[in-house]
Amino acid sequence: MSAAARGGVSDATRRDEAVATLRRIAFLLERAQATSYRSEAFRTAAHVVEQQPPARVATLVATGGLTELASVGARTAGVVELVWRGKPVPYLLELEDALVGAVAEQEKAAGDDVERARELHAALRGDLHAHSEASDGGASIQEMLLAALEIGHEYQAITDHSPRLTVANGLSAARLRAQLQQVAALNVAVAPFRVLTGIEVDILDDGTLDQDPTLLDELDVVVASVHSKLAMDRAAMTRRMLTAVRDPRTDVLGHCTGRRVLGRRRAQSEFDARAVFSACAERGVAVEINCRPDRLDPPHDLLALAAELGCDFAIDTDAHAPGQLDWQLTGCVRAARHGIEATRVINTWPVERLLERTHA
Repeated sequence: MSAAARGGVSDATRRDEAVATLRRIAFLLERAQATSYRSEAFRTAAHVVEQQPPARVATLVATGGLTELASVGARTAGVVELVWRGKPVPYLLELEDALVGAVAEQEKAAGDDVERARELHAALRGDLHAHSEASDGGASIQEMLLAALEIGHEYQAITDHSPRLTVANGLSAARLRAQLQQVAALNVAVAPFRVLTGIEVDILDDGTLDQDPTLLDELDVVVASVHSKLAMDRAAMTRRMLTAVRDPRTDVLGHCTGRRVLGRRRAQSEFDARAVFSACAERGVAVEINCRPDRLDPPHDLLALAAELGCDFAIDTDAHAPGQLDWQLTGCVRAARHGIEATRVINTWPVERLLERTHA
């Protein structure tokens, strides 16, 4: 079928539209917490189709041969064929409708605070906690950035895990340095969008941070989180967290209680929250409002205390896949319930102001 027969739309345009549709489906599946193999099928197919010359895709569509391509199955091939012929994709429409319903449910949960939640959500410029395939994420940095751009953000921090967290393939100093070079190259390509260098650094048993201090000094964002010995006694956990918060390299205190509220549930850690949050307010360390549905950390009582003590916040997704970057509305609803204004959420700030804070 020639381009002229399709109204003059070029094969290259059709291929790019098909790739964008496959990625959008993957994004929506990830946002809805579908099993990873489903979203990966669409995201992988998008990558494969994108690598093909447009004329070859046209030929495969015309002959019904798209499934000859590696990692392109009948369902993903069907999506490409529908887009190529300018027809609606029912599966995409179904997922978009589900997204509208999910957003409506989240806003309903905000009750009288819905307008504040909407305003806060609209004010967000980026996300300061997200993982790539370099550690335990499911996608490349490039795929994460494409999703952040689709959301309309101005910046995105990549905060893969530190070396001690071997179960999450934490980055050694050498691997992190290599990632910094990759990010520098990406920033040239995606400007004016900004990719922020970062890490989710493990808070060790004594409160020190699990990475070379000189390397931490080079990063744009350091999120410090407890991942081990979460049942440590209250006094020891308090000392541990206070040591981390008082480290001048710490910018954000990540998922402070470590709780899990879905799946394999885990009780929250015990610590002197007033002491820890007071130190955060004093040291300019933002308390993370973690938007992952299985975390929702801090719990509401601790979130209210942090707000009362004058803390700043970072509304972060802790995303491990591109579609999860769209989870921030959940955090905004929770923040709105406690009267937290956008000015106290550091990822509503322009990137220049944010970096003045994190590099201070």
